[in-house]
Amino acid sequence: MGILTDKTVLITGALGTIGTALVARYAEEGAKVIASDRPGAQDVNKLGQGIHYLGIDLNDLSGAERAVSELADTVGGIDILVNNAAFVVNKPHEEFSIDEYEEEIRVNSSAAFVLSRACSVHMKSKKYGKIVNLTSLTLTGHWEGFVPYIASKGAMFGLVKGMARELGHHGINVNGISPGAVVSDAEWRHFGEKREAYHQWILERQSLKRRIEPIDIANLAIFLSSSQADLISGQNIHCDGGW
Repeated sequence: MGILTDKTVLITGALGTIGTALVARYAEEGAKVIASDRPGAQDVNKLGQGIHYLGIDLNDLSGAERAVSELADTVGGIDILVNNAAFVVNKPHEEFSIDEYEEEIRVNSSAAFVLSRACSVHMKSKKYGKIVNLTSLTLTGHWEGFVPYIASKGAMFGLVKGMARELGHHGINVNGISPGAVVSDAEWRHFGEKREAYHQWILERQSLKRRIEPIDIANLAIFLSSSQADLISGQNIHCDGGW
């Protein structure tokens, strides 16, 4: 029996590198997992058996909130919400249009606001809930070309601090995880022949000389979702190898 048996968890961005690790670990710990990503996704089968898939468009905030509210009513409430969904575009800030900037803010952080609001209704009635927001190492200010993404992750940190204060009265914990440079297929595709140089660049900046894997982030999320973290709230915990 896992430490999250009888708990229902909703994980956004479930088909991404970190998302699939989150889904697997929560399932291992006995949680009923609802995996959410874009509608019509073709790679849902990689989530494994027994995982309920919810396709929602996070660009449509009202529709996303309505879908999660209806889902929560159907399953008797979401006990744990992991706001993991995000996308990133890399280019100088002056090259972003207003629409591009607003889309990253909307998907990466505004969606977390509306989904947390949808899930907190049942959490309040149960006097129990765990909300985990994925922030980012980029908040350290050492990265260029990611201004909208960094702004969106700064908003996620603000949600952690603000919601932890308001929801704590109802027995709900809200925390953030700030991943470092997590190994992913996308990073290797992006850097091509320079991938080994990038790998070494990351390790030079980490105190611990091992690359961060998706499972490392998932393990921390499990801890923050468990009873072992019942008195931890309003925190943004770095899992970055000691950057």
